This record gives sequence, C-alpha cells and structure tokens, in this order.
Amino acid sequence: MIGWPKALLRPDSATRWLLASVLWAATGTAVALAQGDRAGVPWNQLTPGEQQLLQRFSETWDQFPPRKQERLRRGAQQWGTMTPEERQEAKQRFKQWRSLPPEQQQQLRERYQRYRQWPPEQRESVRNARQWFKSLPPEERKALREKFRTMTPEERKAYKRELRRRYESQGSVIEPHDQSTPPTDHLASGQ
Repeated sequence: MIGWPKALLRPDSATRWLLASVLWAATGTAVALAQGDRAGVPWNQLTPGEQQLLQRFSETWDQFPPRKQERLRRGAQQWGTMTPEERQEAKQRFKQWRSLPPEQQQQLRERYQRYRQWPPEQRESVRNARQWFKSLPPEERKALREKFRTMTPEERKAYKRELRRRYESQGSVIEPHDQSTPPTDHLASGQ
C-alpha cells in the first residue's frame, strides 16, 4: 500500500501543502513543466478574455519565457471557468500564500513537486481525503485539527491505525455520502 510522507501529516504543514498544491494547480504549472520549452504564445493569439485577465502583462508578454506564458495563460483559462465563490476562495488562498515567508513558499513548492511524482492512486487518495475533510462542517474540521494538533506522535500513530482499521473493515470502500470516516487508503502503509 502507499503512504503519505510524515511531513504532510502534520496539520500545519498539510494545510500549507494543500494551499500550495491548489495554487500551483490553478496556474497550470504542472502542465507547463510537462510540456517543456516550446514556442511562446504571441499576445495577439490570446483570446479576448485571456487578454483582459492578463492585461497587466501586455507590455512585457513577449519577454516572458514560454513556460511562464503558458502558465499564465492556463491560469487565465481556469479563472474564466470558476464560479464567483471559487474565485473568492482562490483570492483568499493567494493572499495567504503571499503572506508566507519565502522559505515556507519554497518548502511548499518542493512538496508539491514531490506530490506530482507520486503514483496517480496516491494523489487521488490525497484528493479524496481533502474532499472528505472539506465536506465536514467548519466546527467539526476545527475540532479535528485541534485534536490532531494536541496528539503526541504515538497518539497520532494509534489514531491512524484506528482510521486504517475502520477503512479496512469497510472493504476498502468509503461511500461518498459516508462522512463519518475519512478516506484512509493513504494510511495503509503506516507512514
């Protein structure tokens, strides 16, 4: 089974890691990196919507490396598909990101790069766990964060074992409507 790196299980770093992963995914960094260096996109080939969102870069667009152009373009495309609520959440996450010290931002970038190298099943497990957590009422999320924060390392291990036991007793399937137990396939290796 696949496990999570221990650093990502700490609530403070996990929260920051999730923030960074969403920011990087939203800007399309992974896609741009996968595509490598290719020809840039001339400003006049952007759609009117992309040009409007990227207007502040119009004078310097042609000076950007192709990767940066592609990242900005994909970010503009994704922004255009977001609901007003999603845009507000993204703005808030970006504000939080900007408030982090450069060292923390770099750590998060590195964690995101490691995450991108995980097998698809492990990345999906993280997404499922995050979705489960987000589906909880705010007061329950706060209580879980506080509970985990106050646990000793031994208590955390025992808690993960308990979650794994619950998960396995369900036949490794957690129904989407079952919010009583988080998806825990990422805990199966005991990391």
